[in-house]
Amino acid sequence: MVKLNLKAVEERVAPLGGRESYDREFIFSLLLAYGKPQGNVTRLRNGSLNVAADPSTEVAQKNVVYFKETIGDPLAVIEELKTSPLVVRYNTRFVIVTDYTELLAIDTKTGENLLIPLRDIDQHFTFFLPWAGMEKAQFVSEAHADVKAAERMGKLFDELLAANPEMFDMALGRHALNVFFTRLLFCFFAEDTGIFDEAGFTNAVGSHTQADGSDVADFLTDLFTALDTEEVEDKPKHLAGFPYVNGRLFTMAPEHVVPQFTKRARDLLIESGTLIWRDINPDIFGSMFQAIVTPGKRSDLGQHYTSVPNILKTIEPLFLDDLKEQLDSGFDSVKKLEALLDRISAIKVFDPACGSGNFLVIAYKELRRLEHAILERLFEIDPKHQMLYAESKISIEHFYGLEIDDFAVEVAILSLWIAKHQMNAEFKDKFNLSIPLIPLKEAGQIQAGNAITADWEAVCPNDRVSEIYLLGNPPYLGSRNQSAEQKKDLATVTKKYKSLDYVSAWLIKGADYIRGTATKLAFVTTNSISQGEQVGILWPQVLGTELEIGYAYTSFKWSNHAKNSAGVTCAVIGLRNISSEPKYIFSDEIRLDAKRINPYLADGPDLWLGRRSAPLSAHLPRLGYGSMPNDGGNLILSDQEREDLISAHPEIERYVKGFCGADEFIKGKTRWCLVIPDEELDAASKVPFIKHRLEGVKAHRLKSTEKSTRALAEYPNRFYYFAHKPSDSIIVPSISSQRRTYVPIGYVGPNVIGSNKTLVMYEAEPWVFTLLTSRMHMSWVNAVSGRMREDLQYSNTIVYNNFPVPPLSRPNKERLTIAALRVLDVREYHCERTLAELYDPDLMPGDLRQAHAEVDALVDSIYSKRGYETDEQRLSDLFAMYEEMTNAEAERAPVKKTRRTAK
Repeated sequence: MVKLNLKAVEERVAPLGGRESYDREFIFSLLLAYGKPQGNVTRLRNGSLNVAADPSTEVAQKNVVYFKETIGDPLAVIEELKTSPLVVRYNTRFVIVTDYTELLAIDTKTGENLLIPLRDIDQHFTFFLPWAGMEKAQFVSEAHADVKAAERMGKLFDELLAANPEMFDMALGRHALNVFFTRLLFCFFAEDTGIFDEAGFTNAVGSHTQADGSDVADFLTDLFTALDTEEVEDKPKHLAGFPYVNGRLFTMAPEHVVPQFTKRARDLLIESGTLIWRDINPDIFGSMFQAIVTPGKRSDLGQHYTSVPNILKTIEPLFLDDLKEQLDSGFDSVKKLEALLDRISAIKVFDPACGSGNFLVIAYKELRRLEHAILERLFEIDPKHQMLYAESKISIEHFYGLEIDDFAVEVAILSLWIAKHQMNAEFKDKFNLSIPLIPLKEAGQIQAGNAITADWEAVCPNDRVSEIYLLGNPPYLGSRNQSAEQKKDLATVTKKYKSLDYVSAWLIKGADYIRGTATKLAFVTTNSISQGEQVGILWPQVLGTELEIGYAYTSFKWSNHAKNSAGVTCAVIGLRNISSEPKYIFSDEIRLDAKRINPYLADGPDLWLGRRSAPLSAHLPRLGYGSMPNDGGNLILSDQEREDLISAHPEIERYVKGFCGADEFIKGKTRWCLVIPDEELDAASKVPFIKHRLEGVKAHRLKSTEKSTRALAEYPNRFYYFAHKPSDSIIVPSISSQRRTYVPIGYVGPNVIGSNKTLVMYEAEPWVFTLLTSRMHMSWVNAVSGRMREDLQYSNTIVYNNFPVPPLSRPNKERLTIAALRVLDVREYHCERTLAELYDPDLMPGDLRQAHAEVDALVDSIYSKRGYETDEQRLSDLFAMYEEMTNAEAERAPVKKTRRTAK
């Protein structure tokens, strides 16, 4: 597959637009435009790769497309086709139907629709971008109704709080208000979907209550009681038309007080009822309402749920892909199809940080859709089977959740009910069989509790052989952002908790839950748990000797439906007991086979890097921290201060040196510092400016709580730590933006002091510069370095000292030196631009990009003769080399190993 950028795709699709006529060749041209391999498209065209039911009018490729031409109504055709057994069987991403005048398309992963004149295809090229490996980051269109409903209900919530202030102040009252809102949401949905009479709830409120709202609370109390009453004769006559709901939703416990209404609250309630609720999206709507009732979250409406494509990153490789493969292999066998039905009816799904139930809802929907496809195929083979299957075998009692927020628990249960009703409606459309939602027979298995301290076995018992899938999106929170209570929670799970992200608790508990069982796990998590020091602390506890990573999505940008949502870099990690099943790494939407997946999410041996005091590769020079003043800023000078000082006292210019931190180095700023030898301290102190600055250093250090700092107050001319050597030196910024393809490494002269915000290599030869600015080294950096927020945090002990480098011959060093000088020459040619500008991926000059490409090719050739197509391949070789070098090191001088022996 050709890797294309957005502009390239646009240019390739453009010739397909605006034509006078179209034919079957259109679909092949469209696939080629998005970079699909010519060979595959040729095989589709001649039929050898076409898996369609009717190859004369259809073109289908597994995981890619199901295309159908029609002379009938395209809308009717696509409605039937989008949930057909073949589309489910082949896991088709896009379903396309056309009469060669109009084009209709559905993205089966996101639910988005496209309906356009076919000749306008070039204007809508972004719809099919996943074919080119560019997954859609936001899907705003599917959330409009949900956002509008949430905003309207938010106004009602505020009005009721104002009218019932005690509910805001009391935890019990707040809980009652939360329960009340889940009941309202059910009623609005019920009257729009045939559970109640159409508009029955809203009309009843409007007809049976006073306009000033004074009796609404009494009416709703009676109505909720009626909804929990089984016999019609036991209900008030004016409420006899409302059905019995059951399922605990309307059970009127003493604490479930309905709030008092004002006129405005009544009006808002009725206005909310006029919205169209039947198409409400339960996988996102619950989280929005959670935001409505949570203090401080209202402004983040829409940011507190996971998008469907991100949820599918856990569900599909964890179990759904395997189930669809089983459907494919048994498509013509009644016995195999029935066995698959039995299998999926027994599956249990457990989310131990379920929030409002998004993951559980999507898992439930996907299993129901698979069930529908199986049944449809069974009925095609033998129509008699239709008599045997009058309802779904997928029970929401098999969906378990743990959540600390009690309102979220109620909404999660409600969301599962809504999802069930929507899938029942789809069942009726397909098979003309009604499955009534009420009376509710299932309440789900969602419980309130702190997932870190709760017993997961008590929530979802694991008998070691049942097919259970543990999944979700636990809270992240880096170690510095955790409260004392959260630290205390972590301490109940592991003694080594101080440097761990909060999500680590779920990984450790999840590993214990699945160990020695048939259960598998997949969590969305920040990628920080697979980088830096956390790897060596966390993963030995998680993997032990029994578990392995079965699949992983390497770093991807978090996305949801929110406008201007903050970017978070995440990973998806699947754990299981060690097995012979295939392992996969997903990178840039491409699935790569792996022999083993290590904690750095690379195809390599199971190991974790510890701190090293010297380079693993003996021929590499040492890289150390720069010099730290610890002076309260008194030894540091601005450009103007330096100029004024030297102008007044030229004789002390020798004491003024350049001072370079990461920010100055990358952004081209200048600062200066005072470096005064002990033997010249008295002479220098005669200059008033210097004397004043030295007194400031002394005062600053004396205030310190550190004994060593206070002791150094006696020598205010000295740096707290001074590493400088008067030589040309390589500067490595300790922090660099993750947007950059390369960390901006470079040289400074002998009169520039590298600060403690940099790493410095003195007397460095240019060949080392080439290694450090190569794609090979950057693959290593991206995999193993820690992060400061989202920026790379380069470390000499973890990153550089562990970097494996093969033996370098003199000719290779000479070639590396020439490549280094080429990069430095190009930089010099663009000397008016800072390193920040030169290494901005959107602004990088073409000649500099070319010089780095030559560096990359040269360094790659030193590591491997076969070349590399991906960073994953580079990492695989690097980790293999690291293992080989550390094993050889251990044989020479046995030390405690920091790697796990893989089975």
